Amino acid sequence: MSRFAIINKVNAPLAALTSPLEAVRQFTPNWFAVTMGTGILSLALAQLPGDIAALRTLGEALWLLNIGLFALFSVMYASRWLLFFDEARQVFGHSTVSMFFGTIPMGLATVISGLLVYGPARWGTAIVPLAEALWWLDVAMALACGVLIPFMMFTRQEHSIEKMTAVWLLPVVAAEVAAACGGLLTPHLAAADSQFTVLITSYVL
Repeated sequence: MSRFAIINKVNAPLAALTSPLEAVRQFTPNWFAVTMGTGILSLALAQLPGDIAALRTLGEALWLLNIGLFALFSVMYASRWLLFFDEARQVFGHSTVSMFFGTIPMGLATVISGLLVYGPARWGTAIVPLAEALWWLDVAMALACGVLIPFMMFTRQEHSIEKMTAVWLLPVVAAEVAAACGGLLTPHLAAADSQFTVLITSYVL
């Protein structure tokens, strides 16, 4: 076997796994951080000064890619809980990986924001009810992360100031990201009471 063939074999996707199902078994929520970065870049490209069409097109393409990534990661992580429940639940006792639960609602928030930035031009105002429903789901997940993960930190995990890192912020920052997304959603809502409810909820978050 040539050196080039050996390098390709070593670098092949999933080469270190005994089977494709191992990718599901080892899947963790930190992968959703990818959707955070991809999503925020897609949103930034649409709001840069100059209104450059090429940048907006690139941003929309990244947003569509981000939807695909979020859907793929969601299916993989849900599958892990269904197929490897005993292993999946151990994440709550992990002092680092459990912090990344906050990346799930934050990744979803970029998808929702993109729906409001790019969706109306493509699908019209029909996407607003979908964005609103997804936003309330995002709020629920953000609140769950902001309450349950710190609770786990005190009751099931071991932490110390010497080992403190920025990942401790991930579970609680999710609510702030949901609030920012709510501010983007509010002007698109037709009913005044819905605008008021979303706005006040965002301030509370």
